[in-house]
Amino acid sequence: MQHDAHTDHQHHEHHDPHAHHQSHEGHQSHEGHAEHHGHHAHPHGHGPVSWAMAAQATLHCLTGCAIGEVLGMIIGTAFGWGNLPTMVLAIVLAFFFGYALTLRGILKAGVDFTTAFKVALAADTLSIAVMELIDNGVIALWPGAMDAHLSEALFWIVLAISLAIAFVLTTPVNKWMIGRGKGHAVVHQYH
Repeated sequence: MQHDAHTDHQHHEHHDPHAHHQSHEGHQSHEGHAEHHGHHAHPHGHGPVSWAMAAQATLHCLTGCAIGEVLGMIIGTAFGWGNLPTMVLAIVLAFFFGYALTLRGILKAGVDFTTAFKVALAADTLSIAVMELIDNGVIALWPGAMDAHLSEALFWIVLAISLAIAFVLTTPVNKWMIGRGKGHAVVHQYH
């Protein structure tokens, strides 16, 4: 099609010398527009997203969540707190470490902190929220798990099972988000 337009363009050149100039200007402008449009129409992460990519993003969140959960339980137990304040602290720390791991990767790419922080919030908030909801839901519903101490096998077994369930259920959420150019798709452009 471009070849036809070019032939047609040469044909008009003989009739009107100004047509060449106007047509050429329009062509340059259109080129820039197409390039600009192409950039926005296909952001990182759009299109087919592999389960491996989604699983990697979920594993990233899971690592932060696991660190936060365990640390929250250790602190809550050390201070003799009840189940609710300990769980709240664990959730807060899970978000903190989830964001921190993402931030670290983005900051390494030389991005300023404010931008990196916004990207981390956009990338991880839904993923961590879903993971924490599932993880803490399993622990809360599992008989005896809320009262299990760090020294008991039940605590670690239920934590491992709850994180595994959270991983399995959060991976499709991440796959869907990355496919829409959201979630960890935003992070990939900085790696």
